[in-house]
Amino acid sequence: MKFNLDVVEIVSHIDELSRFHSTIVAAGLADTLKNAQAITLFAPENEAFDKLQGSTIMSALEDAEKAKNILTYHVVPEKLVASNLRKEKSVTTMQGATLKIEEHRWLRHGMKVNDAVVKEADIEGTNGVIHIIDTVLVP
Repeated sequence: MKFNLDVVEIVSHIDELSRFHSTIVAAGLADTLKNAQAITLFAPENEAFDKLQGSTIMSALEDAEKAKNILTYHVVPEKLVASNLRKEKSVTTMQGATLKIEEHRWLRHGMKVNDAVVKEADIEGTNGVIHIIDTVLVP
């Protein structure tokens, strides 16, 4: 799917990404991501945040600096659609750490990022691509 909107605007219009969007805004990353060129965003769905209730990760997401560290771990500073991503074994995030990419033929989109399953792939915007995942990634 291609849209004539930046990745942050797209995330703001997808109901299942509302918690991810509000975390981006609260951490002060919205403008950074809107102005970034050619990024890949691994966006955890709302259920991924529900799994974290009461955890130290959820507490970290409520602190802007810690949240920024976790959220930039979900961003790769290059545009990687699923067909390109499948060719990679790992990618380096905006945060500086590495995400492991695995191909799994029995999954809907055939990919896992660390332990997160890609539930929806290739939502393209003007400045990048979004892949919806089922888990909040932790650096």
